[in-house]
Amino acid sequence: MRLKPEQLADSLQKSLGSVYLISGDEPLQIVELSDSIRQAVKKAGFVQREIFSTDTGFEWSEITTSAQSLSIFGDKKVLDVRVPSANFGNEGAKTLISYCERLPADTILLITCGKLNAAGMKTKWFEAVDRVGVTIQVKPLEGDELLQWLQNRLQQRGLNSDKAGLLLLAERVEGNLLAAAQEIEKLYVLYGATSLTQAQIFDAVADSSRYDVFKLIDAILAANVNRIFKVLAGLRNEGIAPPVVLWALMREARILCKVHIELSSGKSKDMVFRNNQIWDKRVGLVDKALKRLSHNQLFEILTLSAKADRQAKGQESDDVWETILAVCLLFTS
Repeated sequence: MRLKPEQLADSLQKSLGSVYLISGDEPLQIVELSDSIRQAVKKAGFVQREIFSTDTGFEWSEITTSAQSLSIFGDKKVLDVRVPSANFGNEGAKTLISYCERLPADTILLITCGKLNAAGMKTKWFEAVDRVGVTIQVKPLEGDELLQWLQNRLQQRGLNSDKAGLLLLAERVEGNLLAAAQEIEKLYVLYGATSLTQAQIFDAVADSSRYDVFKLIDAILAANVNRIFKVLAGLRNEGIAPPVVLWALMREARILCKVHIELSSGKSKDMVFRNNQIWDKRVGLVDKALKRLSHNQLFEILTLSAKADRQAKGQESDDVWETILAVCLLFTS
């Protein structure tokens, strides 16, 4: 049974599942959802807990062995399995399918893992877990969902703010819920339970935005110049190496070149996008960029990127970051 994160609390009050799977790339949500499950099952008598992590020489047979073994005290137990990479492999898939076919008594399996892609959610092992248990996909919060989350978090601390204050807070902690939670705690310590002004939020909250090269790629595809300046400055301040940024820019330019060529040859857009792994939200962004950029402009981007690469290696003078900015702005022309 698939649930949204906000539906878990009601589900736990009604009944407990035999298996829980929480996947995604938002650490704070995963931790808090897992804690909610652990607290609920502990109240129900599942006091023994065994933790397994695929980062530590873990063998999937350990799950089967533990599930089949009886506690000398007869305690109900939780098998807490952590798969940060979301790579379950053949052994993991076989183990989970077998486990779901013969659910052990007095045992709850809790699995947390990185983000599962569309293909991962169509595997037999995932379908087996979804059939007998509860699956929750955690996604980064954006727009109104992020504002609602911030509002709820503030209210938990007896704080509130108007829409302008929420927007400012959202801008300062964009995409980083852990930073948001920490900043709200700071606001509570500073001001207590109160109605916050924009000035109070502005003075107290650091700019904790989560910047990475993929946010930069989204900005250049959307031709959002203000966003490009902000994200690029964030990457530089965070000490991201110029070659990492250049890799992402050149990769995107090459993909766009390839798509241009394939579309010009008469292939269908759906097939071309699928073959080049352009999915979901990226479809609209890539469409917009293709309409804006010619093949010659993309070649110019690659040429300037090559210059920036030489600068990064000390083979050419001038500031590599200024050249990277120029490359980004070429995407917007």
